[in-house]
Amino acid sequence: MSFTKTTEADSGYDHLEKMSISELLKNMNSEDQTVPLAVKKSLPQIEKLTRIVSKKLKNGGRLFYMGAGTSGRLGILDASECPPTFGVSHELVIGLIAGGDSAIRKAVEFAEDSNTQGWKDLQRHQVSEKDVVIGIAASGTTPYVINALECCNENNIATGCITCNEGSPLHKTASFPIVVVVGPEFVTGSSRMKAGTAQKLVLNMISTAAMIQLGRIKGNKMVDMQLSNNKLVDRGTRMIMDELNLKEDEATFLLEKHGSVRKAINAYPNE
Repeated sequence: MSFTKTTEADSGYDHLEKMSISELLKNMNSEDQTVPLAVKKSLPQIEKLTRIVSKKLKNGGRLFYMGAGTSGRLGILDASECPPTFGVSHELVIGLIAGGDSAIRKAVEFAEDSNTQGWKDLQRHQVSEKDVVIGIAASGTTPYVINALECCNENNIATGCITCNEGSPLHKTASFPIVVVVGPEFVTGSSRMKAGTAQKLVLNMISTAAMIQLGRIKGNKMVDMQLSNNKLVDRGTRMIMDELNLKEDEATFLLEKHGSVRKAINAYPNE
């Protein structure tokens, strides 16, 4: 079925090679400023999918991201940031990319064109009705993603998508689609630019809102974050100092004893 693939439309700029660095940067920045406005128009769609994600996670399910190339890498990035930021299991949010983990760094030729591998990748994780699967594809035509979502639909697994083309096959396949129409790219067809930025913004919103709904934030603080470096240990110490009105050495003692900001704060009255 035909549709207008705006992500492949001609750039509004030409003769890029004749532009100065200053002109290139100003024009790219001008285009980038349109992305948050495009995301804003999709807020009702983002809310619907985020509600489903939150419900599934609260009921013991998992969130899967699936994509190829830039889209796959963005999903993996968001998934990989959830454990250190919110203290959740690495198995709660899972990113899958066409071509496997080696495709994170180096493109795997034709991996995205498989009509069967996406579902096979999900099955390796024993995907079930408890879970939700979000396909990510700027074009909305990636077979790896579309077939996986079709199989999910057939097995009563909730599906969502993040795409940048209205009326694309992916848009029509997902039960809870998000379509952010960012228009032609500065470099024609280079969807790592505005489309990629839009996808990153939406992923941030979905995972962050869902984790807040799961109670993984207290006030506005990441009290469940993993204390994996000195910067985060210092941040955690300051959180405890502010929350409990303690001196630094007292807060440091509590943090070292309990190993997390939340546990330290909750244990304090009984210390």
